[in-house]
Amino acid sequence: MSAETRLWHLKNFNLLESLSQEEKMKMAEMIRDQSIKKGEYIYFPEESSKNIYFLKEGRVKIGSYSDDGKEIIKAILQPGEIFGELSLVGEEKRSDFAQAMDNNVIICSMQMQDMEMMMQQNASLNFKVTKLIGFRLRKVERRLESLIFKDARTRIIDFIKDMAKEQGKKIGDEILVKHFLTHQDIANLTATSRQTVTTVLNDLKDNDLIYMERNKFLIRDINKLE
Repeated sequence: MSAETRLWHLKNFNLLESLSQEEKMKMAEMIRDQSIKKGEYIYFPEESSKNIYFLKEGRVKIGSYSDDGKEIIKAILQPGEIFGELSLVGEEKRSDFAQAMDNNVIICSMQMQDMEMMMQQNASLNFKVTKLIGFRLRKVERRLESLIFKDARTRIIDFIKDMAKEQGKKIGDEILVKHFLTHQDIANLTATSRQTVTTVLNDLKDNDLIYMERNKFLIRDINKLE
């Protein structure tokens, strides 16, 4: 992929909108693009944290494995997001894995020291990256608290509410949430079972609190979700 194409990719990341054209061109020379097939790993736990990644196309899941080998999904990333960012705050080895969820996932990678240099030279970028890291850490803390203090139904409903707030589109009093998650994906993200997810979603549908179609929810009134 040419530097011009990589530059075009960078322009589609809101995180980088504060960079000047010259800074974006400089960054485009530093990044390396890669196409990943479904199921392939981008990095593994215990791997050295050397790179920052920008997701251009497809979806990537971030997760880990429990002692008994069970997969724990911590996040499912959409195009326009960055990952591997904990290397910027002292992570020397990966604690999670990153895996492609779709065919033809396209990522751009950048060495950690190059990203640090760009952040030192651009205060706005530094602030945005720091804010992003803080937001994700708080999200992990909320999920941990949810696992400890909330039952399965509440965790699933809270997950739907979070999706609505983060990626929903308001249509009158309703909120449309487009997603590409299976019931098993939601179960893994909420530490529940696929059967429980199906039961809860069907109950919400039967009570006209949500309307479901393939890859989308329509939340009738988010304040009534309980």
